Amino acid sequence: MQFGLSLLLIVAGFIGNDQCLSCHEKQRTYLSTAHHLTSQAATATSIAGSFAPGKNILRTSQRELHYRMEARKDGFFQTGILGTPPDTISISERVDFVIGSGRKGQTYLYWGKEDQLFQLPVSYWTEVASWVNSPGYGDRSLEFSRPVAPRCLECHASFFEAVTDSGLANQYRRSNYVLGVSCERCHGPGKQHAELNAPGAPKPVDQAIVNPAKLPRDRQLALCSLCHGGIGSAKAPAFSFTAGDALEDFIRLDIPKEDEPLDVHGNQVALLERSKCFKSSTMTCSTCHDVHLRQRDAAEFSEKCMGCHKVESCGLFPKRGRTIVGKCVDCHLPNQTSNVIFSTHDGVRIRPKVRNHWIKIYR
Repeated sequence: MQFGLSLLLIVAGFIGNDQCLSCHEKQRTYLSTAHHLTSQAATATSIAGSFAPGKNILRTSQRELHYRMEARKDGFFQTGILGTPPDTISISERVDFVIGSGRKGQTYLYWGKEDQLFQLPVSYWTEVASWVNSPGYGDRSLEFSRPVAPRCLECHASFFEAVTDSGLANQYRRSNYVLGVSCERCHGPGKQHAELNAPGAPKPVDQAIVNPAKLPRDRQLALCSLCHGGIGSAKAPAFSFTAGDALEDFIRLDIPKEDEPLDVHGNQVALLERSKCFKSSTMTCSTCHDVHLRQRDAAEFSEKCMGCHKVESCGLFPKRGRTIVGKCVDCHLPNQTSNVIFSTHDGVRIRPKVRNHWIKIYR
């Protein structure tokens, strides 16, 4: 469920998902997507990891350091404990936000002093179904101090109001944020659109809302590149970009050279742009992705390939025949291990697998 919109957001013309979906009921499927669930309030259902005895402990490579996840009456907490009883010290912080839908995993944030947001040291990794050390943290020291920058939140939430005059890069207004990627992140502010379409009002040609499908190709890609085009360097405050804007006015993204290696996690749009399919067509991200649906079946994406290609043209068809139907994505957009994001579990470094968006023949 979305948090209530503050006065600032209302003035800016944002109305929230609930009002959007009151008219666009068919799009309610969006509420189950990874985009919508990429940030949530911490609850028993939004936190993927277990708080059950025996499953709520994360031990580290340092024998005297471990973490305990606790469900208390006043919330959910991570407690780090260092030392050997009875000589121990501990730090305990409340889990305030869940970052990540849980498809790959989740990490967690807490409000610190002076309304600063920090990442908690323990995350959850779906592949191993276990608590793990959070990316960016080591596992040899008791630490809860990794700050959460606005650029991180820009990709995992719809809005956080940063306090810019404090000198603290991770200070925000506790009363002014919207979790998840909302309808208006891709369609722009909806207040005027809702007013124009009030019951009984004549429907104008100009609907005062952004339909991404009607944007020029570069502006469609800009919507996705904001979060799937790399970290980049900010040219404007986080959350300034609105659907339909030219992305280069807000952030400077690295433009990789043709032969420059790209990680599968870091810049999926640039990988897509290297594809012959992209270069020889007008395809965009939405050619294959419907952001209103929870898409998990690789065979369904393969059907998109058949819109331009014939299965008989595949080099494997003479040997394997129609057994290759539905497997285009497995071969031409394989899941590959990322080298830029990792964690540790039982003393072993683990890395997520992400689908490579460079569509080509992989030998």
